[in-house]
Amino acid sequence: MTRMQIGEAAERTGLSIRTIRHYEEAGLVIPSARSEGGFRLYTEPDLDRLRVIKRMKPLGFTLDEMRDLLEIIDALESATGADRSPLLDRLSSFHQAAEDRVRQLREQLEMAEGFAHQMLTTFQAAAASR
Repeated sequence: MTRMQIGEAAERTGLSIRTIRHYEEAGLVIPSARSEGGFRLYTEPDLDRLRVIKRMKPLGFTLDEMRDLLEIIDALESATGADRSPLLDRLSSFHQAAEDRVRQLREQLEMAEGFAHQMLTTFQAAAASR
């Protein structure tokens, strides 16, 4: 399995080194290994976790919510039988929360676009009446 240092992990995920370290301190992602010199080494599954976190951030999920979702995803990898059902229910709750937050962001974007258009119209009218 290919291992990369934090700089490459940052580049490949579009996150800053500082942000990755913050998520590590919060216990959301732990480097898979360390080099002999003590450098953090990340694998593709580590990057996948970082990408999940990155997608949750703009939706306003808290660190605790991120941690909970990552724990669900991890548990689903090995859960069988009756153990899967409650995990799937929790995962479904995250899906619904994400959908709700996306809808709220779309509404905010529409309002912001309306405001920007209003300002353009106001500017054009004022400029034309000089």
